[in-house]
Amino acid sequence: MLQHFNALVDGLPPLLVYLLIAGLVFAEAALFFGFVFPGETAIVVGGVLASQGRLSLVVLLPMAIGAAIVGDSVGYEIGHRYGARLLDTRAMRRHRAAVRRAQNLIRRRGASAVFIGRFTALLRALMPALAGSARMPYSRFLVFNALGGICWVVVFTFGGFFAGAAFEHVAKLAGRGLSIGLAAVALVALAVWAWRRHRSEARAEKEAEAEAEGETEEAEAGDRSEGAARDGASDGSWYGR
Repeated sequence: MLQHFNALVDGLPPLLVYLLIAGLVFAEAALFFGFVFPGETAIVVGGVLASQGRLSLVVLLPMAIGAAIVGDSVGYEIGHRYGARLLDTRAMRRHRAAVRRAQNLIRRRGASAVFIGRFTALLRALMPALAGSARMPYSRFLVFNALGGICWVVVFTFGGFFAGAAFEHVAKLAGRGLSIGLAAVALVALAVWAWRRHRSEARAEKEAEAEAEGETEEAEAGDRSEGAARDGASDGSWYGR
């Protein structure tokens, strides 16, 4: 995904690259785009481009931070306005396990869940809307939203920046061909790690869904047993008259 995005921005003027990165970061939670494209990919590539002198960190950092905070605030407002109806949308139903995990995190951690969720792709897309639907006070949400947005953007932007700078340093020392080979190996390792993480998350989501279905069946069985007991009690009282 990093390669595709890097190819996409290659040759674009800096202003459009800034706007594209900010737009993707904004849309991650505001439009639930994070289900498809994690915003951290955009800011990592932004950091790499900054290490090459194609972008300025002085411009990139505040733009990305502002987009992260505003995007999550829009997601919060969507959740606050639509509440339970939002949970019944197809996107939410497809990620029921992640939704339950985010809701449990909000119940356990309160507003700090907004900060914690910032560093996990699916939770980052879900958390603002779920915080809004849970009627979390916006002032508390905004504090942890801002803290999480600042830390998240700074960490991943500088991660991309130093990775890009290290690549250029290796290229000077070992030659361009060897450095490209090492970068390709690193990208393959990253792709394998991302694939394994995706499989692990999918497996956990299926297990959570199976567990939830089992709990639902147990609850329904309990309701049926209680109903049968009440019917038996009413029958007994009828015949005893």
